[in-house]
Formats: sequence, structure tokens, C-alpha cells
Amino acid sequence: MKKLQTVTLGCSKNKVDTEHILSQVADHYEIVPEGEDIPVDVLLLNTCGFIGDAKEESVQAVLEAVEKKKRGEASEVLVFGCLSQRYASELPELIPEVDGWFGARDLAPVVEALGVEPDPCRSVQRHLTTPSHYAYLKISEGCDRRCSYCAIPFIRGAHKSVPMEDLVEEARLLAEKGVKELIIIAQDTTYYGLDLYRRRALAELLQKLSEVDGIEWIRIHYSYPASFPEDVLDQMADNPKVCRYMDIPLQHISDKVLDNMHRHVTGAWTRELIKRMRERVPGVVLRTTMIVGHPGEGKRDFNELLEFVREARFERLGAFKYSEEEGTFGADNFKDSITKRVKQERLDELMNLQSEISLAYNQSRVGSEVKVIVDDFNDGVFVCRSEFESPDVDGEILVRHDASVMGDIDPYSLVGEFITVRVVGADEYDLIAEPVEI
Repeated sequence: MKKLQTVTLGCSKNKVDTEHILSQVADHYEIVPEGEDIPVDVLLLNTCGFIGDAKEESVQAVLEAVEKKKRGEASEVLVFGCLSQRYASELPELIPEVDGWFGARDLAPVVEALGVEPDPCRSVQRHLTTPSHYAYLKISEGCDRRCSYCAIPFIRGAHKSVPMEDLVEEARLLAEKGVKELIIIAQDTTYYGLDLYRRRALAELLQKLSEVDGIEWIRIHYSYPASFPEDVLDQMADNPKVCRYMDIPLQHISDKVLDNMHRHVTGAWTRELIKRMRERVPGVVLRTTMIVGHPGEGKRDFNELLEFVREARFERLGAFKYSEEEGTFGADNFKDSITKRVKQERLDELMNLQSEISLAYNQSRVGSEVKVIVDDFNDGVFVCRSEFESPDVDGEILVRHDASVMGDIDPYSLVGEFITVRVVGADEYDLIAEPVEI
């Protein structure tokens, strides 16, 4: 069989697209794991075109793939995803050595370019590229929001929900493969269902997914704050399979900046939403992202953001410098007048503040006992997560192997299993724990 290797760049939504393609062609190719350095017949790249740094990374990856082809380490290079969707007319001329360019909205042409007829019966099947005990579940495509800084709507198109029955079947098939944790993703998970059912149906979907045998944790990412469906909080508070964890990108708190961003919320409304989340779901862990240096962000606006972060004490927070993206409302209507130096200074100040908050939160967990899932075992240490940590974006819980508790159990057999640990140490990112019960 021919050898096929994929390289997936960007967000977890891209990872799901790659896995759907691989499921279509798995009977026709030997699939070489990403990063394995051996010659292949086809090198397939899934690119990101969201912001400047991501575009540069994707272009560099394509150029490296072309060099592999020149060295005889790949016979064919195919590229799809957001970058090639966004620059469909320019890229083939700039990098003619690529054998095929494809967009992000329709995966069937990629499957056909690999010499396989797309099989609708496999549309809910996946060839996992994550560890076998967790998987991302993309519940919709595209976005109807028009945030001034964001290029996703014209790259990915309008919002389109995946039918609920298809998602439940996909979850069932994933559970049969050993998946215990589903991570719900979309450009905006709270918008789910409006196009199909004329209502926000995320809470109903969570309930149906929790009824799938084998699924133990369901985690929610990428929730938009405007018109937040609060029945989701009921699921989080009452359904033991829905993790008390919410990824809700807020981007800012200043009314002026939020208005410039076209976020359709105010600072007061945002503060009230965060208050309700903490009241209705005791112990909930909130992850958010912020943008610094957006056009119109004055020193007073930035200081308001700092004060909000001090008050809200988000357990997880990431931040980005504003990146002007051609074709967006912001690029067409605002002058990117804040200097790179000021943007970097604001980013550093915000993240230094968050470092203090994250450290204090982690230290508050010392002495607690928590249920964790084992992601890996290396050099005598289990790499674990609780319901309060998501893979790739959050810290880890590190547990040294203890034969007095674990006996003669093969430690590698515990990867993908749940154990109970006691937290004994903490730093800004990770926790140290010891096993309590296997």
C-alpha cells in the first residue's frame, strides 16, 4: 500500500477534518503518524490561515514539504485547509511545486485527489490522531458572527450545524474505539442548532452525548458570550459527565473596545455572565482569551481589562496581540495605530498578572484529591488531567509511579484509564500529585 502522512496545523477543528479524511482513505493507504521521519508517497498538509503567525507557520510547512519532495522523501504534496481556502488564487502561482491545492469547506475533493471515492457511510467515522481515550467532536462549521478582527466567516463560510443524530452516532463510534472524553468544538458552540432546529440546542446535545455508553467526560470549548444559553449551565451543574470547565473567549471588557470588535456584549453584561456561571456551577473552571492592542484600545481601556482580570480571577487565560487581517471589517475601517512595542508591553503585563492568578489557583488545590485520566507514562511519571484541564492548552498533573499503591500493575496499561490522586505540589502551570487509588 502507498504511504500517506498528514501534517495538521492550527486549531483542533482542523484536526477533526484531517481525521475525517483519513477515515475515508484508511483502506487504501498505510497511514504514517505525523512526525515520523520516513519517505512517503503522499504528504497531505492541513493549513491554518487565521492570523499572521499561523499563516507564516503554514507557509513554512508547505515549503518544507516541497523540499522533502525535491529530496525524494515524498512523491506528492497536497495542501488543503484555511490558508489555501483564503489564498486560492495566489498560492498555486507562488508555490507551483505543490501537486494540488484544496479549500477548507469541502473535504470530498481532497479524498478524490487521493484516488478514493468518498463514501457517505463513513461521514461520521474518524481515524484518530489524538490518544485513543479522548477526541474532539466538531458540532458545526463556519460562523455567522462578524467580529471585526476575524477572518473565519469568509474562510469557512456561514454557520452550519451537524445534525444531532450524526453527532451521537459519531460519539458512539468513538466510544467503541475506546474514547472516554469528548471535547466539544466549533467556531461558536453556543450557536449550535439555530439553523437546524431554530433554537440553541447545545444543552440537549450534551444530554444525548452523555447517554452514549463509554463516554465519561464531556468538555465544552469555544463558547461565545452573547446570548449564552444558560441551560448549558444546568447540564454542567447537574450532569456528572459534563465537566465543570468552560472555554469562553471574551476578548476584552472595555465597552469601547467590545463595540469596535463587534462583540455584541457590554462589559457590565460580561461581568454579570461570569458571576452567574460561578454561582450556578460551584467550582467551575473558566478559560478565556483576550486581545490586546485592538484599534481604539487606549491606556484606560487596557487598565480596565487588567482590573477585570484581577476581579474575575480566570483559572486559565491566554492572550494575543491584535493582528490586522485583510478582508476583515477592522482592516478596512480601523487604523492599526498601536505600535508593536506597546502591544508587546501590554501582552507581557497581562500575562504576568495571569501568572500570579494561575499560581494562586494551583496552590489552592494542594491537598485535594481528584479523579484524573492518564494521558501518558514517561520516565516513571504519569502525565494526567482532571476535569479542570483540557489537553494541549492547559497544564498537567504529574504523578510519579508508586509501586506501594499500584503494585505490579503495568504502568503503561493505565494510559487512558481513570485514577484518583492527591495534589501535593503546584507551580504556575502544572500540579504534582501522588496516587491514592487505582
